[in-house]
Amino acid sequence: MYFLTKKITRGSGNFLDKAIQSFATLEKTLDLGSAVSPYQKWFPNRVSVDIDPKSGADIICDAHELPVESESFSMILCTEMLEHMYNPKKAVDEMYRVLKPGGTLLLTTRFVYGLHDIPHDYFRFTKYGLRELFKEFEIQAVYEETSNFETIAALLQRLVFQSRFKGGYILDKLLKVIVLILAKILATLNFLIKKQYGNIQKSISEVNILASGYIIICKKN
Repeated sequence: MYFLTKKITRGSGNFLDKAIQSFATLEKTLDLGSAVSPYQKWFPNRVSVDIDPKSGADIICDAHELPVESESFSMILCTEMLEHMYNPKKAVDEMYRVLKPGGTLLLTTRFVYGLHDIPHDYFRFTKYGLRELFKEFEIQAVYEETSNFETIAALLQRLVFQSRFKGGYILDKLLKVIVLILAKILATLNFLIKKQYGNIQKSISEVNILASGYIIICKKN
């Protein structure tokens, strides 16, 4: 059973931003994989970590081996990084090591999503895989970031951002506008789904089977 200490509700605005903002803190925070972060205003006592020497992060290192003392951070923020770790279990073990007892880990990662930041794009995670990967923690909540049709829309947007269509510059731009309009329409259609299942036999109920990614919130015991 998973206990949630801070209720995060959907509604207007970006759900991911709302989720992260709800955990804003003055406590010492380790921000993994993000030197310049859109979330830094909510974590003023953050220490940023990035593997890119040009990132300007406070610590330049491979997050599989963090050069920080054990149990030295009250909060760990890890957004959109886990899928880029070639050994996710080792990275999660490092997060557990450096987090103080009672500290919070907030992590986001991808499930149904296109290739990005290649060649260092290694894994996709189901919510069941995440619960197994973070079983050493006390898992408080796992949220789907998007509904099914929102995910399809996001995939189309990603296709536009990372593709060139045939027919020259003008046709390429026109086709991209058409696809983006289609994506905007599709994002509103999840109300059409009556019921979802986790298997093709339709014997196990499920929700948002095509979530683009997940937000997982954990405590260290």
